[in-house]
Amino acid sequence: MPDFSRRTALSALVGVAAAACSQPDASPAPAPTVSTRRLGAEWENHARTFMSWPASRSIWEGDLPGARDDIATLARAIAGYEPVVLLTRPEHAEDAHAACGDAVEVVPIPVDDLWERDTVPVFVEEGGAVNGVDFNFNGWGNKQKPHDKDAAVARAVLSKYGLARTETFIVAEGGSFETDGVGTLMATESSLVNDNRNPGKTRQQIEDELKRVLGVRKVIWFAGVRGEDITDAHVDCLARFTAPGVVLLDKPAPGAPEDVWSRAAAQAKTVLADATDAKGKKIEVVELPQPDPENITEYGEDSVISYANFYVANRAVFVPQFGDTAADDRAQQILRDHFPGRDVVPVKIPTIASGGGGIHCSTHDQPK
Repeated sequence: MPDFSRRTALSALVGVAAAACSQPDASPAPAPTVSTRRLGAEWENHARTFMSWPASRSIWEGDLPGARDDIATLARAIAGYEPVVLLTRPEHAEDAHAACGDAVEVVPIPVDDLWERDTVPVFVEEGGAVNGVDFNFNGWGNKQKPHDKDAAVARAVLSKYGLARTETFIVAEGGSFETDGVGTLMATESSLVNDNRNPGKTRQQIEDELKRVLGVRKVIWFAGVRGEDITDAHVDCLARFTAPGVVLLDKPAPGAPEDVWSRAAAQAKTVLADATDAKGKKIEVVELPQPDPENITEYGEDSVISYANFYVANRAVFVPQFGDTAADDRAQQILRDHFPGRDVVPVKIPTIASGGGGIHCSTHDQPK
């Protein structure tokens, strides 16, 4: 098991307040203005998918080979639909290439871990060009170490591909946000309005800055969950847009006992019931039920079990497969219904899930 599961209780959280001194400049955000900047939806055309080859044995310990196997399986699957760039430490490039094959491009950019959703810049379009917002990755509030190489990934990717860098005072991760591509953003307060990332900042200040750097006009906030996983409850395991005004919402398995995660899902459902998007349209909510824990195979008790952590690529949707045949089939059919014309590709990711993430957490799309 890695040293920090992203969905188990973290006693080390008591020390994160000391990380505040390493935060970037926290000067007040300028007032949001009308902008041509746009954060596109994941279902739009991609130039490539970024992934990374996990490197740190201090993080994954004996599970590192399994994590690499999962990444190789996922990279090969996505490469059947669009270009995949795998970031890796130079000394691991040969092994990564052997595992992933010629269809995956191995690029020597040093990394610590595999969570590219959170370390690669968040790409926006402006004036006909793509640029990247660098959200100052700090190891999810300095809860994971080492993360110095992952903290440099955003700048390295932008330099490699000749893309402009947008600076912000916000510390965040790509899994913190979910957009419909036409001005609406969903996010959890627990992950963003949190002193381990943005000390002294109010929700309104953070919202104003998100609108400025991402070009969104409406932010729908969920409470989330603080201190129970390393991400402080990213939205991409909870609620996902499938079209403007349509959200798939994680739903606990029937009969599952109430816990902080089921309460977070219930709170999000209540918020969405009254919410409108940036165009004033009511939100349609479609529940995406979890599998029965008794029927899950190959996954441990600390694994992230959520179909909501799917990834939309060109012509395909990649969804975790948990071994509960009825639930797996139901989730895949829901995704087919909402992404017509795309293949729905189930992938087993037992080691990635044991580390507290999923398919979406392990990938990051760059728009064309």
